Amino acid sequence: MKSFDPHLWVAAAVVAVSGCAVGPDFIRPKPPVTAGYTVEPSPPPLISADGVTQRFIPGRKVVPEWWTVFGSVEINDAVRRALEHNPSLQSAQASLRQSQDTMRAGYGIFYPQIQVDAAASRQRTGLSKQGSTGSGRIFNLFTLGGTISYALDVFGGNRRNVEGLQASSDARQHTTRAAYLSLSANVVNACIAGAAYSAEERATEALLVLQREQLEAVEASVRSGTAPYSDVLVVRSLISGNQALLAPLRQRINQTHHLLTMLEGRLPAEGRPVEIELSSLIVPTDLPLSFPSEWVRQRPDILAVEAEAQAASARIGVATAAMFPSFSLGAGYGTSSSSTGSLFGAGGNFWNFGPAVTVPVFQGTSLWFGRRAAQDAFQQAMATYQQTVNEAFLQVADTLTALQHDAEGLAAQSESTRVSGEALELLQANYRAGLVPFISVLAADVQFHQATLGYLEAVAQRHQDTVALFTAMGGGLESPEASVPR
Repeated sequence: MKSFDPHLWVAAAVVAVSGCAVGPDFIRPKPPVTAGYTVEPSPPPLISADGVTQRFIPGRKVVPEWWTVFGSVEINDAVRRALEHNPSLQSAQASLRQSQDTMRAGYGIFYPQIQVDAAASRQRTGLSKQGSTGSGRIFNLFTLGGTISYALDVFGGNRRNVEGLQASSDARQHTTRAAYLSLSANVVNACIAGAAYSAEERATEALLVLQREQLEAVEASVRSGTAPYSDVLVVRSLISGNQALLAPLRQRINQTHHLLTMLEGRLPAEGRPVEIELSSLIVPTDLPLSFPSEWVRQRPDILAVEAEAQAASARIGVATAAMFPSFSLGAGYGTSSSSTGSLFGAGGNFWNFGPAVTVPVFQGTSLWFGRRAAQDAFQQAMATYQQTVNEAFLQVADTLTALQHDAEGLAAQSESTRVSGEALELLQANYRAGLVPFISVLAADVQFHQATLGYLEAVAQRHQDTVALFTAMGGGLESPEASVPR
């Protein structure tokens, strides 16, 4: 008998590597053939409103920490706290680590599997089982041995399995990035909404102060007999109506604070209000606009479903390889004895070496339709990919047009606020001079208040749609330096 040739393992490895990997090789879907995101070839280069001009810069990518462009320390701190303590993000990060560890575990199939076995037992033989008569014998048996085996991946089933594990890990990576981006966007939007609600509350309170002053003036006119008492009732009605607006505004402010606290991974009772002046927020002027062919390689949600499609493709290869024979090499060596003192004697040695093959002769319809099911799952994954791309294009198109309409609406609201404010001042002066009835002043109050609230809402909407653009462009997470905290 020839001694074991170590080069045999090298030859086996070469056979395994050179073997074909059955099943399809995944090919990344081609980017959509389009030059823009909307019906128009490109959005207008400049959109101006309220003294600020925003411009789209084609080819520019989003900076990783995009929320800093709003110039708010409070927003920066709120995002930092959320990224450090949010349980949903921590769950996504744990899922990512799990998938990466599972992938590393899968790579173990490419290494020889070595095992050492040791056993000690006390036994009694039964001679009748061997066709003899008489009493059995009691003895001790000590066994020490080891085995080594290596799976020859001739048809690539193991390689396809690891490919699928790698793709699944990539999908979890992109899903974690999507959670990271969604969390930061939710925090910034909540901060902007809270600032807008607080500004609307202050505007309503300022109007109430003005109307209470007007009420005092009307009451004085009634006492002097120059105005009817009905004017007093009208003013009191308006004051009550505006006073009623404060309760829902304050509720929205409280809800926003509660939401921010929850996003930061704390209970509502543990939070503290985030006070931000809406007027202090900077309107980003340079807006990134990636080219569609590059953009589909930046969006984490698109990359996640693409990785899932690759995992589905790899599972076709696994199911196909299961229909072919599987090969392995194995060897074992050991010794046994009735006493520990003679365990390593020559008489108790045993060994084995040789190849093994398993051929799936008949498995019913399991293997055939298992492969068909894997092919169906791949087609489903590709359809999901296409749907995700379409929805992402829809989001970008809506955001681009929203920013244009935001500028138009904000410009109109700004002009309405200015004109209604001047009209109110003029009517108040004319009323004091006795030139107009008080009902005209009250109508101007209502118009000015509505215009002010509309202006504040338009400012907040412009900020939030800018946030939507940053997230729609991928949030800067495609950059190598923009690694998601783990």
